[in-house]
Amino acid sequence: MDVALWVLAGAMVLVGIIGMVLPLLPGTPLLFGGLWLAAFLDGYQKVGVSVVVVLAVLAVLAWVVDYVAAVLGVKRVGASGLAMAGAAAGALVGILGGIVGLIVGPIVGAMAGEMLARRNAGQATRVGIAAGLSFIAAVAFKLGIAAGMLAVFMFAYLV
Repeated sequence: MDVALWVLAGAMVLVGIIGMVLPLLPGTPLLFGGLWLAAFLDGYQKVGVSVVVVLAVLAVLAWVVDYVAAVLGVKRVGASGLAMAGAAAGALVGILGGIVGLIVGPIVGAMAGEMLARRNAGQATRVGIAAGLSFIAAVAFKLGIAAGMLAVFMFAYLV
């Protein structure tokens, strides 16, 4: 049973890291859950409760970045509500196009939403660029936090 739980913890961590890039997977909760399960399986001997609390704080930070970056990025250029909805829809549809679709989807969706709302091509272009840059920045920041979470866990586990 313990081996199956260790495999589950590892799978949760791996899928969590993938989920930091793919919008449909709950990356942050899965990564944190896998690390917490691994700490639990070891009886908190190597990775104590204080380390789990640090991991939880980092997970919350990554989760907040996920939601705040996109909104701030497009709001900064005066995007409409339709542009934000379009960016979200574009991200979901973009999954079908792989990594390129994940970047291009929110851009096209935000631009389409802005065109529907205001019919201004210049503003739609600014919103689309802001949506794309916000997505890339959020993914980079989340991957950095994920690397930090893994480093904290590994340091605690190995030292």
